[in-house]
Amino acid sequence: MATRNLIRFYLNERLIELDDVAPDRTLLDFLRLDQVLRGTKEGCAEGDCGACTVLVGRLAGERLVYEGVNACIRFVGSLDGSHVVTVEHLKGRDGALHPVQQALVDYHGSQCGFCTPGFVMSLYGLWLANPNPSVPEIEMALQGNLCRCTGYAPIIRAAGAISNYGAAAEDALNEERETIIARLEALKDGARVDVTSEAGRFIVPADVDDLAAVVNEMPEARIVAGATDVGLWVTKFMREISPVVFIGHLMRDVDVGADEITFGAGVSYTEAFEVICEKLPQLRELFERIGGAQVRNMGTIGGNIANGSPIGDTPPPLIALGAEIVLRKGNARRVVALEDFFIDYGKQDRLPGEFVESVRVPLPKSDELFAAYKVTKRRDEDITAVLGAFRLTVLDDVVEKAVIAYGGMAGTPKRAKAVEQALVGKAWSLETVEAALAAFEMDYQPLTDWRASADYRMLAAKNLLKRFYFEMSGQTDTRIIRHEVA
Repeated sequence: MATRNLIRFYLNERLIELDDVAPDRTLLDFLRLDQVLRGTKEGCAEGDCGACTVLVGRLAGERLVYEGVNACIRFVGSLDGSHVVTVEHLKGRDGALHPVQQALVDYHGSQCGFCTPGFVMSLYGLWLANPNPSVPEIEMALQGNLCRCTGYAPIIRAAGAISNYGAAAEDALNEERETIIARLEALKDGARVDVTSEAGRFIVPADVDDLAAVVNEMPEARIVAGATDVGLWVTKFMREISPVVFIGHLMRDVDVGADEITFGAGVSYTEAFEVICEKLPQLRELFERIGGAQVRNMGTIGGNIANGSPIGDTPPPLIALGAEIVLRKGNARRVVALEDFFIDYGKQDRLPGEFVESVRVPLPKSDELFAAYKVTKRRDEDITAVLGAFRLTVLDDVVEKAVIAYGGMAGTPKRAKAVEQALVGKAWSLETVEAALAAFEMDYQPLTDWRASADYRMLAAKNLLKRFYFEMSGQTDTRIIRHEVA
C-alpha cells in the first residue's frame, strides 16, 4: 500500500501540507499560533464553551458537508482531506459583513465579543444547512456555545433573521462548493498517511482493512475518532498519546434492517440522529442532550462504547435493547454482547490489536415498553450524573421480561438484575415498582463525586424507575418541551 508522509487539507482558500506536525497538535493552536488566525478564541479548552468553533467540510458520498467542531480538542492530524473554515473566511458583498455577522450586530447579539466568533460559526453552519430554522432548531445548534454577557434571546432573534439579509446562493461557501468538492476529490489518493515528528507519530489509515493491519501491528497505538474524550487528555491532563491512529473518516455506514440497526463504529451522533428519530424515537431527547452540536458532530457511537466510561450516554440504552458489538482483529471478527464488554472500570473485553468495528442494535418490539432518561445538573451540554434505560414486556398487566441498565451508578454501565427480578412475574403496578426499589441496593453502590453524591444517585435511580412506570402507564408526561421565544 502506498504511504504518504504528510497531511493535506484546505484552510479557508489555501492548501495546507504538513510533514512535521505533532500527533497532539490541536487545530486551535495551529490556527492561532501557526497561522495567526486569531478570530477563533480559546475558552474552556475542553469542548464546552464553543468559543473555538470552526467548520470542517468533508465529502460524504457526492455531498460536501460542513459541520461545526471544537478546534480546541480537534487534532490537526485528523484533518487530512478536509476543508477547514474559520471566521476570517466569512465574506459579505463589497466588503460588507456576512449576513450572520450583520444579524448579530442589528439584534444586539454581542457584548464583550469573546464568544461571538464561535456563535457566528455555529450559526453559519446552521444557516448553510437550514436557511430558515425554527427556534428549537436554533437552540439545538447553539447548545455548545456559552455566553455570559449577552443572554441568548437576542442571539436567537438574530439567528432567525439571518436569511433576511441576503440569498444563501451568494454565500462564499455555497459559491465555492463545486470548486471545493473538486479540490477534495483531487486530494484522494488511497494512501496511508504516516507522519513522524519529534513529538511522536500518527497514522491515518487508508481504509478499514488498513486500520486492521495498523492496529494489529501496533496494538499499543491510541485509536482516536472524534477526540471528544482524548482531546481533554491532552488539553487538561497533558498526557502523551503517541502513537495515534486517526479513524474519524472510517466506519461511517448505517444499515437499517427490519428489526435491527447496524452502526459503523465511526458514525457520529449527528449522523445517527435521523435514524434514531425514525426507528428509536424514544432516544431522540437523549441524543439531543449529548454534549453540544459540536460534540455530536465529532463524537461517535463506537467511541462512546470503546472508551468504557461509566457515564457514557449510549451504553445504558443500548444494553437495555440487547445490543452487540463486532470486534475486529486483523481479518478475524467476534461478536460480544454489549453488557459483557464492560468488565470493570477502565477494563473492557478487547484484546490487543482489536477494535470496535460496528454496533448492532435490535429495535424494540411493538409490545415492549422502552425509554431512557438522563439526569444532569443542567439540561443541555452536561455530563451525566445518572442515566437509566428500561425495556419491559408486559402481558395482561404482568411483567414478563425486564431489562434495566444504568450509567453513573457503578464503575461501568451495568444492568440492574436484582431490580429486574423484583419486577418479573409481578403485576405492572405502582405497588410492584415501589416494592422493587429496595433491590437497587443489591445492584449498586454508587460513588460520591463532584457530579452527585451517592445518596442522590441512588434516589435518582429509583425515581427514574417510578418515572418510567408513570409515563408508560399514561399517568403523566415529565418531558420538557422546547417552546418558541418571543
